[in-house]
Amino acid sequence: MSFEQTKTEVRLKSGDTAPDFTLKSHNEGELNLAWYQGRKNVIVAFYPGDWTPVCSNQIPNYQNDIEKFEKYDTQILAISVDSVPCHKAWAKSLGGVSFPIMADYFPHGEVARSYGVLLDRGYADRVIFIIDKSGIIRFVDHVPLSDLPNNDKLFEQLEKLNG
Repeated sequence: MSFEQTKTEVRLKSGDTAPDFTLKSHNEGELNLAWYQGRKNVIVAFYPGDWTPVCSNQIPNYQNDIEKFEKYDTQILAISVDSVPCHKAWAKSLGGVSFPIMADYFPHGEVARSYGVLLDRGYADRVIFIIDKSGIIRFVDHVPLSDLPNNDKLFEQLEKLNG
């Protein structure tokens, strides 16, 4: 079965309230989405898995543009079903990652499932959500698993969001 055959129909859309979650991260301990309400916009970037070719470019691309995301008062939260130890080793192999890489490890894929992006194969689809400071989803980018997400598309949306 190819990656494209496993694509999901994302359940959440622009205008929906983003489901809150609390997950452990590779660098911050436990974090939850609600903490950012009223403080920052949030990009929740679901990705299939650590150590995979496209993901090993996606996460460093966010890190390379971290100052631009900060300019738009935006926090990145990357989420996969991998464990915290796996995230720690992978982040180190990438040269370090300053934003949280979060483990939707146990219960397996619970957050991905609540966002409607957990694939039947047990890992998350590549879907990026922009959530405003009020906790409302403002943009959803459903990227094919074989494609690298485009940060410029995110910056265009953040520009609109921040006016």
